[in-house]
This record gives sequence, structure tokens and C-alpha cells, in this order.
Amino acid sequence: MSTPLDRREVILERAADLFAKQGVAATTVREIAEAVGILSGSLYHHFASKDAIVDAIVSSFMDDLVARYDAVLATETDPASRLRGLVQASIATSAEHPHATEIYQNDARYLQAADGPTVVRQSARAVRSAWIKVLEEGAEAGVFRNDVPVKVVYPLLRDGLWLTARWFVPTKTYGYSNLAADYVKVFLEGIGR
Repeated sequence: MSTPLDRREVILERAADLFAKQGVAATTVREIAEAVGILSGSLYHHFASKDAIVDAIVSSFMDDLVARYDAVLATETDPASRLRGLVQASIATSAEHPHATEIYQNDARYLQAADGPTVVRQSARAVRSAWIKVLEEGAEAGVFRNDVPVKVVYPLLRDGLWLTARWFVPTKTYGYSNLAADYVKVFLEGIGR
């Protein structure tokens, strides 16, 4: 017999689905409550506001991502291995938090605004810092090209990577680890012969 989800978890699940499909601004508290099967006012017994719901969803995703990045940076020694590790960590985290990934991508400006969730802003800085560090180390070591500024390479890598959440569907023969390996190959070796 399965254990029923607690009400807070149901709210987070249904809200994440709505936020991912409609966007944070377009989703109302009433829609979330209807999706959960409760009155709008009852949501406030679990969360202080719609922003608190968004924060809970995205913070969980970002905490997981930062922890995985920290583990990569602590164990991998050379820049290419670190890059591989960051890509694998990103794809694995995205797979485990698909709605939060969509919300973060679609509503990044909202989430990182000065009055947005502090944890999300801090985590976003930590994520950016991890990538910049690895890319700069690789350029300095001659492992990565240094004729393209890191400030250009980073967003290309980041955006291409996060957008895989929108189109990639794993199969039995080609899963997340295959995607991560091929992603790194394309960026490190290019598509030319």
C-alpha cells in the first residue's frame, strides 16, 4: 500500500506543473488550489505566498545542483574532467527536477530579481562561479581554447545544456549519460571532422 503524499508535497507538485506550463506570473493561487482540490485560502496554511511556493520548488533544484557541482569540483582535478562532471551533474539534476528546470529557465529574470528568492540568487551565483572557474582554468592550462572569451563560452554552454530539458527524451539505448557524453564531445571537439 502506498503512502499518500502530504498536502505540502501535493501543492508543490501541482504548482510546479502549472508554473512550468504557464509561467509563474500567469499562474494564480486559485489555479494552484483548484489543481490540488482545496480552497485558495487553504494554501496559506502551507505557504505564505505564491512566491514562497516558487521558492520551495526552485530552491530544492538549486540546492541539489550546487551540491553536485561542489562534489565535482572537490573530486575532479583536470579542467576537461571537471567540465564533464558539471555537464553530467546538470543533466542528472535536470532529469530529477524537470519542472523546476523549466521554471528556472522560463522565469530566470523573475527569480533573480532583487526582491526574488535569496537562496535562488545565491545558488545562481554559485552555479555561474563553478562554470567560470572551470572554463578559465581550462583556458589557462591550454586545454580549452582561449581565443573566445569565457563570458561568451559560458552562456553558450549553459543555455544549450539547460534547453535539453525541453526536447530530450531518454530511451533504453540512449539515456542521460549518453547525452552528457555527446554534449561534452561537441563542445570540446566540435562538429567538424
